[in-house]
Amino acid sequence: MLKTRDMVLYSLPAAAAGYMLSLLGLYVMKYSTDVLLIAPAIMGTIFGLSRIWDAVTDPLVGYLSDKTRLDFGRRRSWILVGAIPAALAYYMLFASPADLSETESAIWMGVAVFAFYTAMTSIMVPQLSWGAELSKDYFERNKIYGIRQAAIVVGGIFGLLTVGWLTSVETSDLNAVRALAPSIAIYAGIALIVLCSATVFMLKENTDHVQPPSRGIFGAGSDVSKNRYARILFAVTFIENIGGAAIGAAALYVAQYVMGMVEIAPYSIITYMITSTLAIPIWVRLAKRFGKVKLWFWAMIGTAFSFSGMFALAFIETTTAQVTWLMFLSVMCGIFAGCGNTIGPSVASDVIDYDELLTGERKEGVYFAVWNFALKSASGVTLMFTGFVLSAAGFIPNEEQTRVVELAMCALLGLFPLACYLIGAAMFTRFDLDEAAHAEIRAQLDARAG
Repeated sequence: MLKTRDMVLYSLPAAAAGYMLSLLGLYVMKYSTDVLLIAPAIMGTIFGLSRIWDAVTDPLVGYLSDKTRLDFGRRRSWILVGAIPAALAYYMLFASPADLSETESAIWMGVAVFAFYTAMTSIMVPQLSWGAELSKDYFERNKIYGIRQAAIVVGGIFGLLTVGWLTSVETSDLNAVRALAPSIAIYAGIALIVLCSATVFMLKENTDHVQPPSRGIFGAGSDVSKNRYARILFAVTFIENIGGAAIGAAALYVAQYVMGMVEIAPYSIITYMITSTLAIPIWVRLAKRFGKVKLWFWAMIGTAFSFSGMFALAFIETTTAQVTWLMFLSVMCGIFAGCGNTIGPSVASDVIDYDELLTGERKEGVYFAVWNFALKSASGVTLMFTGFVLSAAGFIPNEEQTRVVELAMCALLGLFPLACYLIGAAMFTRFDLDEAAHAEIRAQLDARAG
């Protein structure tokens, strides 16, 4: 059994990443359109293209971390090396010079977005992969990734508080935001470096010999594509997180332009994140009783209909009623979303065991690169889609919006996730790698090793 202390140490980089990525996902789009005055469609394109770049960097980093052979550790080495570049790129996101033109600002942000996501890949893909190596137990993996998800949420909550701070400053003085944001980015970068260092120097990595991919990156990728469980999991993760990213992409716009109180958005998302974290122990216990696969399916259904109620915000007349409805749905969405965030990586670890049975090789890096790419590309697709929808609807920053724009914003927050989660649940009905199937896989692997 793995000690809880080791699980917490393993999760520390995720806390810093949770802070950085929440601020990036929730605020950078709005910061770019309302402060830097870059067109939403341009920023949407930047985020979309960065996801195409991830299709190259994620599998490459995953494959190289699988192949790395250092006494210090193959995963720890990548995490340590990636921390400083990620911190510098994050600072660049919020340090755009004030005298740049719109085109120059767009180029600056494009370089910063690409650089940050690339550097974070070198941290997060090896870190995700390391979690699968910490334990072979079917249910202990839920606890490992549950604690990691809690760390992400803790970081994300601080990120949301920062979003609330920045948006409150933004309403009174846009120039003050441009001065404040770089300082915040510096402290975030320092926290990332410190937490990554604590993990790599205080938690030992198992450096025992395992069989790495032997046929090159394309051969490893071919193995992933032939694994039917991996194909299903990738599709489900991608479509589910397209819907889940909507709360980050559209919440600030709905709060400001539909509800007329932008300050409520961070509290809504904090409620969502706290609820999802508090629900983690419940999901871990329910998984033992009902099974990970079945439980995740029904959680997708619950998440879908919880998000769908957000569309009603466009038709509720009083602000008090809007706030009450928003906070209630934030709780419901958080409860159900906590299941996938906890169980998803655990299920991915089981799929890696199935691949080892087929190929005799361990490819945690490659598999979690694919899974991480699904997560990030989903967020990028949602941000790109949000940018194009807002532009097409006629969005004008810092002005009162038309009814068409208000409906578009609420549809992005409610109806879009509804469709995504229902599609993901339908796909997941074909996934049958349950506890019994995994036990048989582990028995064959243990017999082979013996």
